[in-house]
Amino acid sequence: MTLTTPPVAKKVPHVETHHGIAVSDDYAWLRDPLYPEVKDAEVLAHLEAENAWFKQRMAPQQGTIDTLFTEMRARIKEADKSVPQKDGNYLYWIEFEQGAEYKKWWRRPVAGGADQLILDEVALAEGHEYFRLGAISVSSDGRLLAWAVDDNGSERFTARIKDLATGEELPDVIPGTLSGLVWVAGDKGLVYSLANEQWRTDNARLHWLGQPVESDVELYHEDDEGFRVGSSLSANEQWLIIGTSDHETSEVRLVPAADPLASPLLVKARQTGVEYDLDLNGETLFIHTNDTHENFRLATAPLSAPGEWTTLIEGSDAFYLTGFDLFRDFYVIEGRRAGLDQIELRYYDDPARIEPIVFPEASYSAGLGDNPEWAVTTLRLSYESMVSPASVLDYDLASRTMTTLKVQEIPSGYDAALYATERLEITARDGTTVPVSVVYRRDRTGAGPLYLYGYGAYGIAIEPGFSTTRLSLLDRGFAYAIAHIRGGDDLGRAWYKAGKLERRTNTFTDFVDVAHGLIDRGLTRAGQIAIAGGSAGGELMGAVCNSDSELWGAVAAHVPFVDVLATMLDASLPLTPGEWPEWGNPIEDQAAFELIRSYSPYDQVRAQAYPPILVTAGLNDPRVTYWEPAKWVAKLRELKTDGNELLLKTNMGAGHGGKSGRFESLKETAEEFAFILWQLGVRP
Repeated sequence: MTLTTPPVAKKVPHVETHHGIAVSDDYAWLRDPLYPEVKDAEVLAHLEAENAWFKQRMAPQQGTIDTLFTEMRARIKEADKSVPQKDGNYLYWIEFEQGAEYKKWWRRPVAGGADQLILDEVALAEGHEYFRLGAISVSSDGRLLAWAVDDNGSERFTARIKDLATGEELPDVIPGTLSGLVWVAGDKGLVYSLANEQWRTDNARLHWLGQPVESDVELYHEDDEGFRVGSSLSANEQWLIIGTSDHETSEVRLVPAADPLASPLLVKARQTGVEYDLDLNGETLFIHTNDTHENFRLATAPLSAPGEWTTLIEGSDAFYLTGFDLFRDFYVIEGRRAGLDQIELRYYDDPARIEPIVFPEASYSAGLGDNPEWAVTTLRLSYESMVSPASVLDYDLASRTMTTLKVQEIPSGYDAALYATERLEITARDGTTVPVSVVYRRDRTGAGPLYLYGYGAYGIAIEPGFSTTRLSLLDRGFAYAIAHIRGGDDLGRAWYKAGKLERRTNTFTDFVDVAHGLIDRGLTRAGQIAIAGGSAGGELMGAVCNSDSELWGAVAAHVPFVDVLATMLDASLPLTPGEWPEWGNPIEDQAAFELIRSYSPYDQVRAQAYPPILVTAGLNDPRVTYWEPAKWVAKLRELKTDGNELLLKTNMGAGHGGKSGRFESLKETAEEFAFILWQLGVRP
């Protein structure tokens, strides 16, 4: 059936009053009252109608979608494998077979012997519209494998265990997990966390192999509904580390891995605003904390007095210490200086000995790779830039030399010399300098189309990395830019703080000012800028559509967090209590209520012209619930004064990340790019 008009959601008056202020929401009915189940026939019918409208409007672009998908797929080496890495008595790696959506996990004895398939994602995913491996963990003796799978996008995983010697799957099945899987007690026990009814991990639990799940022991329970619990092993595998945290405060307990039922040792009681994480080398704790400097310091403490911290590396305005890793003979610190990744080797017996690892390009993304062993003589690293495909490197500690083990292969061909990348600095309206990473073809001339990406939340930096899909835009005359706006921690913790809570709107104005700066530099012009962001980056998309709609030629908002006020007012939703340190608590704080309301994209939709917008959602998404984008699109349809495209696609069998599988996800990228080419009038 051919539709002549887009779906129009009915309006059902709904008013809530907070702090004496009435808030109307005529589309609140789109939230199924039985959520997390979504069975309301009227809700589902509306989502299906939007999907039908999306399909119909995009149908003339199918040729472009197919062309884009074909070239994107041609850049992926279909039969591919990772570089094997030694862990104990085995070498481990993963492989993709020709045409496979999912990978297979392999190992081989170091001493020699046949390759062994330990987990087959292809077989596990068969018959499922969605598949995601959430955790995988081999026991220390190499005999047992634990893994967890989500087959509907809800991010509630089911854990299982297999005997690798026999291939037999054990009867132990743990449903509803949302965590890593940690082997303890000589591989007789497995530590994990369950997602509670509100999709929060408020626990660390111990499962004894062969025992019913009902008899599992709760090792720790978190009473603060805003905190989440996670567990890991120390680098030397002697200690179980149980951490609990929200977005600004953390607390850690230690339990002997050999005796997980022993009384936990509290390292230091939580103090609002103080974050810390740790590892151990012998009887010494190494603590990464922001207690004396917002860019973190590295401290040590004796195990006998874990709360008495002595500075090892001072916090610094110039160097943002993002983390560290301990090894038997040395340790590694990671951080950023002027927004660029840094890796340094340090030595326990010689504090003055500092060995930075130097990388060749002016803008890049680098970090530690998979280094599972305690005693090593080489470090596995990862490296890429906006023009350099991803590389796997080994750094030899003795010779201080780098060996390239693997460079991402692009079967259809790639010549880095055709492309150029820059790191620009653009001044925002308050005088702050915002870094921008840009890549384009060297033969590009004039003010052409530009794709501008932004996120700007939770202290998450967007690295200037490589993308094969991006080439489809660059080869059609686009420049591609990443705005490293406030709200991320690209330039340190202060950069993050300058885009959260009462300073949240800096994120939005930074993004707009970057766009103006790119126009001023002659890279593009108003109306030829396509913008994209997802989740909190989708909130950014909604905010700048409200404020500066004339700048954008096309907008892609993926699982957008646009109903900020209503979500932060609903403590029953999975993420809300833990999100208050990021956004503010509008339930208790009227100032927070009024600020959030002033920028919440859904609440600020008004009668004006909007750019063409493509919106995606996931029916099973526990992070940004499906009704947020659905309500936003409904309100936009009601109020916008233009005739521009507005499309909503809801994945009815997926969650926050969209479709799973390496090729299925490419199809969604091809749809986004086809929409952008269509709306900007760029020849496919």
